[in-house]
Amino acid sequence: MALEYELTLAGTTPVEVLAERALPDPEERPTGTPPLLSAALWDRYGFMVTVLAGQDGYVSAGADSGMWEWEPGAYVSLSFRLDKFADLDREVTEMLTIVRRVLDSGPEDSTFTLNGDVLLFARFGGELVKHRRESWWSSYASADSIIAG
Repeated sequence: MALEYELTLAGTTPVEVLAERALPDPEERPTGTPPLLSAALWDRYGFMVTVLAGQDGYVSAGADSGMWEWEPGAYVSLSFRLDKFADLDREVTEMLTIVRRVLDSGPEDSTFTLNGDVLLFARFGGELVKHRRESWWSSYASADSIIAG
């Protein structure tokens, strides 16, 4: 069984550009045929990464104030598939470092979800708001310092 995390960015950022922003080392970078790229980084980071572009996006997830929905139109997503039986603290730290790199390298509105149904944060108009899923954020020692908000 796996854990799935997804960073969804509004807009038409090409998948190759997002892959380079996320993983600047060419040996780590997802490859494939747009609009879908992927990289199995199990040995290095403990997860698989997928980059996908699309139209008519839809994100629906539980947030602090109940169900939350967003329809970004054009979007590109960066998905992480983690082995839930591996060293999750290490995997989550590596994943959030990549997510932070993407956020720092572009202004897109974005969301970050767990298993497609839990909203961990959203960024709109440059303002990042973490949803205080205390059991999640407090489970990983580096999470709050990597994704401040």
